[in-house]
Amino acid sequence: MAAPSETEDPPKEDSGTRWYVVLLHVIAVGVALAALGAFFYFALRFTLSPIDDHGQAGGNTDPGRSLRFYLDRPAKEALVQVGGNLILLAPLGVLLPVVSTRMRGPVRLALVGAVVSLMIETVQGTVVLGRAFDVDDVILNTVGVVLAYLLIGRKTSRLLRGRS
Repeated sequence: MAAPSETEDPPKEDSGTRWYVVLLHVIAVGVALAALGAFFYFALRFTLSPIDDHGQAGGNTDPGRSLRFYLDRPAKEALVQVGGNLILLAPLGVLLPVVSTRMRGPVRLALVGAVVSLMIETVQGTVVLGRAFDVDDVILNTVGVVLAYLLIGRKTSRLLRGRS
């Protein structure tokens, strides 16, 4: 018999993903989906509940107007308003990339965050008593999603789902 030639490829090793890695990915996605469901429940309950605003709620379609108003308020009140809007949808920047690796990237998450925020603000402005549409809330919510992704979500997604 002839000796194997040097041009033949060596035997390939199994390059498949180990079963326990697949199981961990499935568990991570399941936990993230459950957390996403809980997040949406509480976020929508919080944002779409009527409030008694004593007739003060007014809509804002002028970007920056509410931000200037918030920043002219006492520091604690400004922090609650600006910080609250930054934090409100921030979990999307962490959970969505874990649920779907296609959701990785600040531009994709900014688009998703903006759409979700726009839907919430539109419902607030048209249906919910004591609430009003505010474009600055959409901007702050979107920035919060992107910041959460850049600070936590990117690393968390790669840790739990791999680099794919």
